[in-house]
Amino acid sequence: MKIGHQKDFWGGVLFAALGFTFLIIAKGVPGVPFLQGYAMGTPARMGPAFFPFWLGLILFVIGVVIAVQGVRQQGGPDSKFPKFHWRPILLVLGAVVLFGIILKAVGMLAAGAILVFIASMGSRDFRWRQSLILGVILVIFCALVFVWGLKLPIPLCPDIESLQSSVGFCRG
Repeated sequence: MKIGHQKDFWGGVLFAALGFTFLIIAKGVPGVPFLQGYAMGTPARMGPAFFPFWLGLILFVIGVVIAVQGVRQQGGPDSKFPKFHWRPILLVLGAVVLFGIILKAVGMLAAGAILVFIASMGSRDFRWRQSLILGVILVIFCALVFVWGLKLPIPLCPDIESLQSSVGFCRG
């Protein structure tokens, strides 16, 4: 099988896979304990599976249509699939995972600054000074909104008892 337009084909496959995943999670798979599914309900009284199921079905159908069109189209000079850039994706996702791992141990102030700094390294235009300034501004904003404004129990400082009790802003 020759694919005429690589971008359309693989974009359609991705849409169809995501839609199918939503269908499976919403409806469940008999005999699989972690995929029991949710109650569907009716249009008048929707259950928790109603919206994800229909959204997944629509996304699946759109993905199949796009993938089929990608196979049928004639490939032009721009139809080659471009090189996939793994570095930015891995740096951003890795920074988010690292943030979740170190948040309790080092606090939101340090974890947030580390998150912004590592994630910004994924850009070709990375400048360490600009990243640090952005990290400080975002950490202050998040502390004001989430810790002091919404009163969420997010630790601002490292998980050291003497530091938590003696520094005023660490208590939130």
